[in-house]
Amino acid sequence: MRTQSTSLPKMMSGVVLNGHGGLDKLAYRDDLPVPTPGDNEVVIKVGASAINNTDINTRIGWYSKQVTSQTNNGALDGFDASVDDDASWAGSALSFPLIQGADCCGIIVAVGGNVDESRIGERVIIRSMQQVGDAADHLCRTFGSEVNGGFAEYAKADAVEAFTVKSELTDSELASFPCAYSTAENMIERANVKATDTVMITGASGGVGSAAIQLAKRRGARVIAICSQSKREQVLALGADEVIARDQDVVKVLGEESVDVVIDLVAGGQWGSLLTVLRRGGRYAVAGAIAGPMVELDVRTLYLKDLTFFGCTYQQREVFENLVSYIERGEIKPLVSKQYPLSEIKTAQQAFMAKQYTGKLVLIP
Repeated sequence: MRTQSTSLPKMMSGVVLNGHGGLDKLAYRDDLPVPTPGDNEVVIKVGASAINNTDINTRIGWYSKQVTSQTNNGALDGFDASVDDDASWAGSALSFPLIQGADCCGIIVAVGGNVDESRIGERVIIRSMQQVGDAADHLCRTFGSEVNGGFAEYAKADAVEAFTVKSELTDSELASFPCAYSTAENMIERANVKATDTVMITGASGGVGSAAIQLAKRRGARVIAICSQSKREQVLALGADEVIARDQDVVKVLGEESVDVVIDLVAGGQWGSLLTVLRRGGRYAVAGAIAGPMVELDVRTLYLKDLTFFGCTYQQREVFENLVSYIERGEIKPLVSKQYPLSEIKTAQQAFMAKQYTGKLVLIP
C-alpha cells in the first residue's frame, strides 16, 4: 500500500541508456512510466542531477575486464570489444534500458508501505553507493547503475538511502555532492588522513578530486594537487597548498618519499611515480583509473616501504551521514561549473569528457 501527497503523473521525461556503446545509446524520452514506491521506498521529484565518470564508464562498458585502456579511448563511440557480461560495478551484466544518474537532489512526493507519510515534502539527496547485505561482505550497488537513477523527472529509492538535507544551497549545488564527495570522503577516511599529513591528489580539478581537496583541508592536511596547468589558479582557490602540472614528473618536483598519502583517481602510465613519492609507511587510496587501469607494480616498492593500499568502492553509511553534516554546517562548498537541460545530456557528456572545466556539470530535468 502506498500514500502520496498529490496524484503523480503516469508518464515522465528522462534519459535511458539502451546498451553499452557510444553517445547514440542515450535516448531522451517523454514516455517513461513514473516509478511507483514499493514497501520501504520513496519517490523523489528530481530537482537536479549531475554527471560523473561512472556515467561514462557504465555507458561504454569500461568496467569490463576486457577493456584495458583509458576511459576517453571509448568515451564517444564505445569500445569494439563485447563487454556486456561483466560491465557493471559488480562485475555482472546490466539490465537495459537503464536510467543512469548517480547524483540526485529533490523532494519526496510519494512513499510506500512502512514509510512515514511525514517524509512527503522532505528535501533529500540520495546516497550513490548503497549497501547490499551485510557490511562485512563489502557489497554495494550504485544508484543509476544496478538500479535506476536520477536522469529523469522522478526517481525511486530506498527510504533509508534518501537523506534529508537542511541547507539554503540550490538543487544544482546539492546535486553536485553525493557521488563525488562521498567517494572522496571515503578515500580520505579509509586512508586515515590527519592534520599532520601531506596528501597528494591526482585528477584534482575533476568532481572527486576537487572534493578531495576540500575534504582533506577540512582535516587540516597539507594538499598537493595534480591537474592541468590551465586550472592551477582554480585549484589553488579550492585550498590546495601546491599544484603540480599533470605532465610534470612528480618525483623530480617533490623528491622521493615526500608525501604521506596519495589519493588517486587517474592511475595510467605515471602510476609508479606515485609510490616513489610516498614515504615509508605511506598510504595509497584509489577510486578511479581514467588514464588507464593497467599499471606496472614493482612489488619490492610495496613491501620494502611498508606501504598500505586501499581500494575504495564500498562505503560505510557513516561516510554519507558525515557528508550531510558537513553540508549543513557549511564546511564544504559546491563547485558547479555549468548547468544543462537533461535533454542536452549528450552535449553535457561531451563537455565532461573534454575536461575543460573544474568541478561538476549539472543536469536539470
